Amino acid sequence: MPVTEQGMKIVGFLCNWCSYGGADTAGVCRFKQPTDLRIIRIPCTGRMDPLFAAKSLIYGADGVLVSGCHPRDCHYAVGNLYARRRLEVLKHFLPFMGIDPRRFHYTWVSASEGQLWQRVVTDFSEQIHQLGPNPGIGAESEIFEKLGN
Repeated sequence: MPVTEQGMKIVGFLCNWCSYGGADTAGVCRFKQPTDLRIIRIPCTGRMDPLFAAKSLIYGADGVLVSGCHPRDCHYAVGNLYARRRLEVLKHFLPFMGIDPRRFHYTWVSASEGQLWQRVVTDFSEQIHQLGPNPGIGAESEIFEKLGN
């Protein structure tokens, strides 16, 4: 997936109760943020299927960011504890799929932490820009061509 004039494609899965509010707070306070992030609002990081992140990267997203409530501060009590376990497993599994694990990041940001949100998004976006475009599906299609599919 070539880099467009709009920049890199970063997908963000944000908890409705905390991180989405943190992103909104950053916007209301007019903090400068990268424009590469495409936000998908989810009810809780506990409902975040790791395949959402894996498929995004396989199909060419340059980076995936997952953000939710701080541990022990989940709107649904333990959703983010489940998420942390699943997302940590995914992070260790990405190299076996041929994906640089630096293209994936998860974090915790509450609704009142607009400045933290700005820093997380800016740092992750800079990291993705340093890595360059994700070959994603392009590399996969070359393999399929060699196999005759």
